[in-house]
Amino acid sequence: MKKNSDVRREIKEAGLCHWEVGERLGLNDGNFSRLLRRELAEDNKEIIRQIISQLKKERHDNIQSR
Repeated sequence: MKKNSDVRREIKEAGLCHWEVGERLGLNDGNFSRLLRRELAEDNKEIIRQIISQLKKERHDNIQSR
């Protein structure tokens, strides 16, 4: 099983790309992918989960405003 499979699954289920989450963290997609190679601490996962939630909300708000 891949490291951080829970975070990877949450990104996929949200319909997001790794680069979108990485960009919000201030990382390019390659660096974000490398970050996910080692299991993250729960506090770091929580930060990523908050970003996923924010991006989902922004995407939803953008769709609603059209």
